[in-house]
Amino acid sequence: DTLALGAFGNFRELLENVTLHPAMGVYLSMLGNQKPDALRNIRPDENYARELMQLFAIGLVQLNLDGTVRTDGQGNPLPTYDQQVIEGFAHVYTGWTYAGAPSFAQARPTIANQVVPMQAYPEQHDTGAKRVLSYAGAAFTQIPAGQTPGQDLDDALDNIFRHPNVAPFIS
Repeated sequence: DTLALGAFGNFRELLENVTLHPAMGVYLSMLGNQKPDALRNIRPDENYARELMQLFAIGLVQLNLDGTVRTDGQGNPLPTYDQQVIEGFAHVYTGWTYAGAPSFAQARPTIANQVVPMQAYPEQHDTGAKRVLSYAGAAFTQIPAGQTPGQDLDDALDNIFRHPNVAPFIS
């Protein structure tokens, strides 16, 4: 339903709607993603961070506007991102789970909240700086520390949306 509603609209809005849908959150492990806790060996799950870029937005390798693969001097394809970028985005996607609960720990699926956007619970959001995509014309390559979950999400999705690979990859 989310894809049907946003298929002919703004791609940036579609990225956000898909990102915050609980079904996608369950499917690609973003729902319930916790901030890091070294004592409890908790690290943010990287699955959604990786798949959003790889499958839904920019792909694995840089493309020219005509869709051909960009290469280095030795003919090797140029990657669009690396592991540090995946980790940065994984930290962005912390603190989001089912909407309507008094706290992150109390959030549970209900008939109603499985079809409304996930809610941010700041107590489980990583507020540190986060590395994001670096490309010509990027407004930033790091999301600053101290932002809200919503600010981090907006900055992250804007960073992906403005990547020069979006147009040839999606087209």
